[in-house]
Order: sequence, then C-alpha cells, then structure tokens
Amino acid sequence: MNEFALVWEHRDMILIGFQNTLLIVVLGTVGSLVLGVLLTIPLMSRRRGPALIGTIYVDAMRCVPFLLFAYLLYFALPSLGLDFDNWWTGVVALILYNGAYMAELFRGAWANLPKELIEAGQAYGFTGWVLLRRIILPPVIFAAIPLVGNQLIQIVKDSAFLTIIAVAELTHEATSLQTTYFVPFASFLAVVFLYWLTCLSIESTVGYANRLAEVRR
Repeated sequence: MNEFALVWEHRDMILIGFQNTLLIVVLGTVGSLVLGVLLTIPLMSRRRGPALIGTIYVDAMRCVPFLLFAYLLYFALPSLGLDFDNWWTGVVALILYNGAYMAELFRGAWANLPKELIEAGQAYGFTGWVLLRRIILPPVIFAAIPLVGNQLIQIVKDSAFLTIIAVAELTHEATSLQTTYFVPFASFLAVVFLYWLTCLSIESTVGYANRLAEVRR
C-alpha cells in the first residue's frame, strides 16, 4: 500500500496527536505569558533580592536545554509529592521554561519605556499595582508582540520534545504510526505540514495583533 494512503487510513492517530498538540500549545502559551508578566516585576524591581531571584531563574531556564528540563521535571515532580501525569507534566514544563523567555522579552520592552510615561502616571496619582496595570503593562505588551510571536512558535516546536515523556502529541503519534507500519517519510511529512500550518496561523494572528497595537500607539 502507498505510504500516504496508509497514513490517510490511520489519520485518526495523527489528528488525535494534533489536537493534543494544539491544546498543549494553548495552555503553555497562556501559562508562560502569565508567568512571564509575573517574573518581569521582580526583574525590574529596584530591590536587589527580588531582582536577583528573578534573574537567576530566567538565566537558569535559558541555559538548560528544554529536552533535559522536561526529563528532569518528569522525574522530579513525583519525588516532590506532585502526582502529575505525563500530559500535565509536559504542560508545566512548557510554562516554566518559556515563561522565563517571556519575562526576558517583557523586561526588554519595559526597559525601553520612556521614563516620562511612568512619571506622568505617577503625577496623576497612579501607584503600585494600578500604575503597573494601567500605565506600564499595556505599552510593554504591545511593544513585545512581534517577539512574543516568535516565542509562541518556539513553544510549538518545544512541544514536540514531549514525546520523550510519552505525551501523546503530534510527534509521538507520528512516531507510533511509522514504528507500527514503517512509513517514516509519509507520517513525518504529514506532521511537518501540520506544524507548518500551526506556525503560519500564529504568524498571521500575531501580525494582526501587531497592526492593532500600531493603531493604538
């Protein structure tokens, strides 16, 4: 039987993996964005302690390969009493890892904010969380949109590594299919196409969001 015909016949395996990948990417994206914003606050703090802790965490994540980090988390969480299954371990790994990159992107955008903007907000009586939410975060997020888009694509690519901890995502299902029926070219070409479609959708969405941000500026 033709390789592509065989892959089409068992497309349910690929589609299940694709569905899992999309869900993992969505959860990983939302979680890493939230973690990135939270980490940016200590990174930009004038107090040495919080800034040092935030910097150590971000640097540690940026220096560890994601493949190794996913493995480490897979074996570390049970020893800490956290009974996560493979799927949720993969999601947590994506969030903790990519949240550090998001924080660095937001930190750079925050550092480039005009001081006059923050001073104007303080002059109007904004302080603390209100100043952060109303004055600082909106322009920081808008400025970081193109770079965040690149990181979202990286999350998609990182999700493929979760096959090492037996998460039933797209690459894992393609590997199972080619192992069972020995159709490596057709099965992997199919998932490459689906990854490409996913990244293309992200690029289009980020481009649209960036155009909206330009209008608001």
